[in-house]
Amino acid sequence: MKWIFLSGIIIVIGIIGYFFVPCNKWDNVFPRNPNVITQKVHFHNRYGIELVGDLYIPKNKTADKMPAIAVAGPFGAVKEQSSGLYAQEMAARGFITLAFDPSFTGESGGNVRYVASPDINTEDFSAAVDYLSNRDDVDAEKIGIIGICGWGGMAINAAAMDTRIRATVASTMYDMTRVVANGYFDADDNPDARFANKQALNAQRTIDYKNGKYELAGGVVDPLPDDAPQFVKDYYAYYKTPRGYHKRSLNSNGGWNKTSSLSFINMPLLQYAHEIRTPVLLIHGENAHSRYFSEDAFKKLTGNNKELMIIPNANHTDLYDNMDKIPFDKLEQFFNTNLK
Repeated sequence: MKWIFLSGIIIVIGIIGYFFVPCNKWDNVFPRNPNVITQKVHFHNRYGIELVGDLYIPKNKTADKMPAIAVAGPFGAVKEQSSGLYAQEMAARGFITLAFDPSFTGESGGNVRYVASPDINTEDFSAAVDYLSNRDDVDAEKIGIIGICGWGGMAINAAAMDTRIRATVASTMYDMTRVVANGYFDADDNPDARFANKQALNAQRTIDYKNGKYELAGGVVDPLPDDAPQFVKDYYAYYKTPRGYHKRSLNSNGGWNKTSSLSFINMPLLQYAHEIRTPVLLIHGENAHSRYFSEDAFKKLTGNNKELMIIPNANHTDLYDNMDKIPFDKLEQFFNTNLK
């Protein structure tokens, strides 16, 4: 069997096109940190899509202008899941952070819903940098990004394009263009397999247009079959249980549009990764099925400011929310060193 997962009062600020509301209602899947202030913010990308994020600010700010980090992922998740956890923890460690829903997902705008794009979703990271750069409490010369799972590859692509990004972390990354084009573990890396995949996806386009709606591919498989691979069981344990389930999460519910993956087939995200001049930290679990994505991405990177960190005894989803496995001390050190 083949498994695929493409898996109150509004206060207006200035004239630069964004606003925030206090986050009094907490519907995140992780506990709230009382040492961090959270605000709901809205901003837009270069394509005019309004993005929604949760801004995390340390209660005990140490400076008028602080370093900032934008966080997104995993692929098919929402900001109330892993990205929010990362953002809150890094805020508790002294950074202003922004966890956001990418275009077409969660609370962010964009029609149709539940579609991904290697271009637009890379742009979403740059839009977050736009927003953070224009905040009075952020030092625009000290902005980094964190991409989790499929947004790890997007983060690397953004770092190769956006020179304002001063440091990048990709945690438990997927290269979504590679897995879509070649299948898991490159098992379908041949022209015939790709052609068959494109035939099926384009046939689905015709059906969707005729029906006037986009058919969903389904989120993480539920119920979980007995013969499911271990990594699918790991996804289920996060997305389909109280540990990580969220009502707006694609992976927890109906998933992406079936045709969402089309544009990933022939747009390789890591094409210019070797031109990234700023520091990059890749983090992956020793036992993760996806480990090869980080290892191969690391081989593409150049310069002495790139690092691959393998976490012992960790699987792919351990780096979603396992506070004993996610190396937050390392992340703090990395951003303190490189956002100065």
